[in-house]
Amino acid sequence: MPLAIVKNVSYSVWKNSFIEKRDEIKILENISFEVEKGELLGIAGPSGGGKTALAKLLIGIHQPTRGEIIKNFSKSENRAANQIQLLFQNSEEIINPFRRVKDILVEALQRKNKNFLPFKERLSGLLSGVNIHANLLEKFCLQLSGGQRQRVALARLLAVEPEILILDEPFSAQDVESQLKLLLLLKKINSEKGITLICISHQENVLNQLTSRVLRIKEGRLVSG
Repeated sequence: MPLAIVKNVSYSVWKNSFIEKRDEIKILENISFEVEKGELLGIAGPSGGGKTALAKLLIGIHQPTRGEIIKNFSKSENRAANQIQLLFQNSEEIINPFRRVKDILVEALQRKNKNFLPFKERLSGLLSGVNIHANLLEKFCLQLSGGQRQRVALARLLAVEPEILILDEPFSAQDVESQLKLLLLLKKINSEKGITLICISHQENVLNQLTSRVLRIKEGRLVSG
């Protein structure tokens, strides 16, 4: 059974009124696809085509205007909000620049389960999983480079052990070397942790190096994939 099913999903906003249909602005129209457990899926398309809106629908920030999204999570815990996470393009939407790295990660680990493993072991595993050196723990997030902030934000999301992780434009404004390092890290997370990854980007050439399948969205419609 697919881990997630997007079935005939459309999403609209209303410019001036929530009642008058003539003010409807269509963002996504009749989108359908399935996500298999353990898959590395790419979603490509130009800026403004609806990719980020689709990500927000998948995690529940927005609700479809029409259609439905079905999630078949395997874990027994009832908190579906933990099971699908989104790494925003701007890491400051996830991590507070005025907090220490250690405080952010400890808080996320405590949110999941206080007694799952010895705490130091859990924190150490989290750091090594995203290639963060322990000497960054006492730093404030505003002291970090863009790449370091991105990895801290990624670690914070991985701490709650999601089944699906969505990444919105993770390669934006990165040089080739940084893109390669992130590609290797994401493949490692997918293979070693078994987390299903959905990577959204306008850089289709990078997605082809990372994913096994790429869906293409243009002007709110699924055009191939």
